[in-house]
Amino acid sequence: MCRDGSATYAEAIRRALPAAVQVADRWHLWHNLCEAALSEVKAHSTCWAPVLDAPIYDGSRAQTTLQRWHQVHSLLDQGVGLLECARRLQLALNTVKRYARADRPERMLRVPKYRASLVDPYREHLRKHRAEDPGVPVKHLFKEIKALGYTGCLNLLHKYINQGRADADRSHISPRRLARMILTKPDNLKPEHRDLLARLTAACPEMTQLAAIVGRFAELLKPQPGNADRLSLWIVQVRAADLPHLHAFTRGLERDRDAVNAALTLPYSNGPTEGVNTKTKRIARQMHGRAGFTLLRHRILLG
Repeated sequence: MCRDGSATYAEAIRRALPAAVQVADRWHLWHNLCEAALSEVKAHSTCWAPVLDAPIYDGSRAQTTLQRWHQVHSLLDQGVGLLECARRLQLALNTVKRYARADRPERMLRVPKYRASLVDPYREHLRKHRAEDPGVPVKHLFKEIKALGYTGCLNLLHKYINQGRADADRSHISPRRLARMILTKPDNLKPEHRDLLARLTAACPEMTQLAAIVGRFAELLKPQPGNADRLSLWIVQVRAADLPHLHAFTRGLERDRDAVNAALTLPYSNGPTEGVNTKTKRIARQMHGRAGFTLLRHRILLG
């Protein structure tokens, strides 16, 4: 029986088919590792962001984050449990866990999430004009780029400038994009991306370890008889590194170790099924609010 990491599914299978071999689905193992790796990349933003001259969240939001970190760790140092910390600070338990997992306050600071903007095509024009006249009113800039074809609103332009994006030499990389490069097979990366990845992962020892650890786990996803022993060695290496989010991932592996060993040594996988599920969800999101089940069915069957 191939399944994800749900303890409920595992118990149901044990009751219904006690003699069945339970196999953890490799797609879910990789997905869970990806989530842990992304969390580690975010936690080390202050390490790799300076390489790209990328900004770190500042101001009242950053101060609140740092203050909460000190509050949580002050209670933990007094022997207060996580649940009681959440009650006293009126925070969600998962939020408290996230703060507790960071051993230093700067690991809670993040690179801003800059999405593609309607202002991006006019960034060079804004930079040039602001360099020539630093006091130019935003409304005047708005009229200029409006004449050039800008279709956004004035508030969006205000936000773009206040975030510093108009003055930046280039758009910086996001934590998710960096994590994606770490999780991509090196042969599938463009040469410039490989060079950029090498620079960013060399920013601190933990990022270097993260890239190496992810690569070694990817090798385990090709089922082989000796992978169970290799997994034990991999877990030891992870726990020796200062990567608390991956530590949580390894604890999940240990709780379901028999099924994980089967996943890495047996050929069974739900990967094709998960691919169909992902495609179906994507199509449904594309059609949200605009079509019914009949069209969804046709797109799936004909696609």
